[in-house]
Amino acid sequence: MSAAEAAQEAAVVELVRSVLGEELVGIQRHGSAVHDGLRRFSDLDLLVVARRATGPARRRALVEGLLGLSGPEPDARPRPVELTVVVAGEVRPWRYPSRVDLQYGEWLRAELTTGAAPPSDPDPDLAVLLTSVRERGVALAGPRAADLLDPVPHGDLVRAVLDGLPGLLDELHTDTRNVVLTLVRMLVTVRTGRIVPKTEAADRVLAHLSENHGSVLAHARAVHTGEQEALPAELPGLDDFAAHVAAAIRKAAARKGAG
Repeated sequence: MSAAEAAQEAAVVELVRSVLGEELVGIQRHGSAVHDGLRRFSDLDLLVVARRATGPARRRALVEGLLGLSGPEPDARPRPVELTVVVAGEVRPWRYPSRVDLQYGEWLRAELTTGAAPPSDPDPDLAVLLTSVRERGVALAGPRAADLLDPVPHGDLVRAVLDGLPGLLDELHTDTRNVVLTLVRMLVTVRTGRIVPKTEAADRVLAHLSENHGSVLAHARAVHTGEQEALPAELPGLDDFAAHVAAAIRKAAARKGAG
């Protein structure tokens, strides 16, 4: 993490501290910054645990602050911020699906700038996010992740992957690089119960793909790591690749007794 990125992160942490005050339980850094390093398109990912629901006034204060601190473009600086707030008593003891109290991400900017409320709903993907935080999260405020969060059973991880798969596939042609890499990470998660970096997931899966499917994944990996500037305008075999990996995910889930 560069000095500028560290300063940006520190500003977000200070915003959360100032808005939540004594309601703040902990802040955890997660995502690329703690997996394999910030990449070209990486967000600054933070999980916030609060004592109780933030409420309209604090939600609006957090959103307005984040709109100023988060970069609106994925390949520019400052970096985009993805911030997730959960309520301690709603994730511990763990239950599926748990609720996101507040979600901020740049894909929501257009709505949030109009005054719309940020998402606050049950979210299956929290099973994946909290597992990732427990495995590698870095405490920026409050206790370490293992003392902050309960472990998520592997069965709930598999359920989360299956529940999130249709929506992910809907974005295949609008967010291709991310969807391709997320699909292979999902496959590794279902098979192993671990949340690994996207590059590691790609490396694990590449050796088992046909030449055509492997070419799709290799292109996405190269763009993610900065070895390639952009994906081809037309990526041959993209739909077949997605269908193949989605089928492998469902097959692996069935073997685990889910889905």
